[in-house]
Amino acid sequence: MSKVGIMVQVGRASEETANSKTLSTNLIMLKHYIFFTRNVMPQPGAAHLVHAANSADGMANLGYPSLLIHLSKEPSALNLTNLLRPFQPQAPSEELINLYNLRGKLKVAALPTPKLKSTSKLLKKATHPSTLIAKYYFPIHIRPAAQIVHSRDWNFVESAIKCGVPAIYEHHHHEEKQFDPEIVQNPLLQVAVTVADSVRESMIQNGLPADKIVKLHSGFNSVFLNRQPEQAATWRKQLLTNEQYLVVYAGALLPFKGVDLLLDVAQQLTHAHFAFAGGDETQVTAYKQLAIEKQLRNVTFLGHLSHTSLPGLLQAADVLAHPHCSGPASTFTSPLKLFDYLASGTPIVATEITSLVEFKSCNAIAGWCEPDNPDSFARCIQQVLETYPRKSEGYSHMIDYVQQFSWENRAAKLLSYVKDSMRPVLLQ
Repeated sequence: MSKVGIMVQVGRASEETANSKTLSTNLIMLKHYIFFTRNVMPQPGAAHLVHAANSADGMANLGYPSLLIHLSKEPSALNLTNLLRPFQPQAPSEELINLYNLRGKLKVAALPTPKLKSTSKLLKKATHPSTLIAKYYFPIHIRPAAQIVHSRDWNFVESAIKCGVPAIYEHHHHEEKQFDPEIVQNPLLQVAVTVADSVRESMIQNGLPADKIVKLHSGFNSVFLNRQPEQAATWRKQLLTNEQYLVVYAGALLPFKGVDLLLDVAQQLTHAHFAFAGGDETQVTAYKQLAIEKQLRNVTFLGHLSHTSLPGLLQAADVLAHPHCSGPASTFTSPLKLFDYLASGTPIVATEITSLVEFKSCNAIAGWCEPDNPDSFARCIQQVLETYPRKSEGYSHMIDYVQQFSWENRAAKLLSYVKDSMRPVLLQ
């Protein structure tokens, strides 16, 4: 290669590096809506990370500069570069985009987590993510980029308020810990949001002012609205052999979610095939073994499916099953998959639990039955199969109803509780 060619390549490389640095600098100079999770991303099957990614993405889709911050996938060596420049906002990876179906406007930043060989307790404490975030990452690197933060991590919210940054706190589960009065009374804590009335009550009992707490349901990604007739037909061809109907469950493979109950239902409804989407390898293996022990030939465990594959499966079903056992979790479980189900337009059979009964009046759920009763659930599925024939285009009243629960609508409602002066400025 000629010297001129080499000089041109070097020049282009230098220009690309300069442009990359400029982009990163410009992103940091912007005042962002920041959603933080103290988790490694991406992680298939983690519902709370689906919530995190889509909360940030929904805000970005409204036109606000939005940034999702999470811990880096791999622990990094403790080096000077990682310490001096740990905060590098950038476009999300293809893996992140595909897993959570992000729309391209959101930026992400992965915070390095040092990997130490030292046995020093002092050094380990100093480099623990909690310490790094509170004492170093937030005050020095994140604060200049933050207009407002949103997190389920109370320590992160506390760090933001102590640094003078407005905050939104998300809280989904019952806890006994009392909230710090100085933080909850601080005007920078704009709103605390939960998804269940019972959790709201426990938050009040633990010290959060009632006038700062709102209940907002989780949302759904609009990809579930897109009709996938070819994908649906492929799923039916793949799953249905001798059976006449397809019943689909999509969610965590956990007993309290009603998975074991649904296996008992499958024993009764041998003319239907039951497909389970979700769970990690260990859970899938365990349930496959349980199905063998129960001599079930009409069940399939598909494992975790991406958001690009799941909509077609939901639309392929004759009935979508939403079982749930009674117990403490039934009072606060978020109807995350209920909205995905509704967006598919496929008839739903749901259990009457505390966190779902408010949807009985909407007439978008085809059938309701009592919890912990496989006979009741089986009868309900059979009735729905007879009453609601499958429509490849879906039932329009369900699709129309669920539009209000998009992540973008949730983000807009959330911002309505934030003072104008504390909101990020819309991008031009």
